[in-house]
Amino acid sequence: MNDMPAKMTEEAATATASPYSASSIPADELARLTDDIVSALKTVYDPEIPSDIYELGLIYKIDIEDDRSVKIEMTLTAPGCPVAGEMPGWVQNAVSAVEGVSDVDVDMVFDPPWTPDRMSEEAQVALGWY
Repeated sequence: MNDMPAKMTEEAATATASPYSASSIPADELARLTDDIVSALKTVYDPEIPSDIYELGLIYKIDIEDDRSVKIEMTLTAPGCPVAGEMPGWVQNAVSAVEGVSDVDVDMVFDPPWTPDRMSEEAQVALGWY
C-alpha cells in the first residue's frame, strides 16, 4: 500500500521545525517541541482501533506559534465516531503536558475525509492491513 499520505502527515507535523521557517523559536527547540508533540499524540488511541491517532493519520496539521501555543487540525475515522466529543480533549491534554507548550487548540475537521490510505505502514502492520 502507498504510505504517501502518512509521509505527508509527518511532513506537515515537522514542517514547522525547518531552520528556514520564520519562527522566532530557535531551531533546536522547535525540533524538540515537534518531536515531543508527536510523541504525545502517539499516546492517544482510538478506542476501537489498536493504533495511535498519529499513525492512523488522524492528525492533519500541527502549528507551533512563536508563543509556543500549538494549533492542531485533526479528524476522526468517521464523523459519527462514538468518541467524537472526547477525542479533542484527549489530544489537548496529551499535548498540554509537553514541556514548553503554552496552550493547545484542537480543531476537528472533516475535509478531506479520512481514509485508510492515510495510515502509516506501522498502523497498517498493527492492524494486519499490510
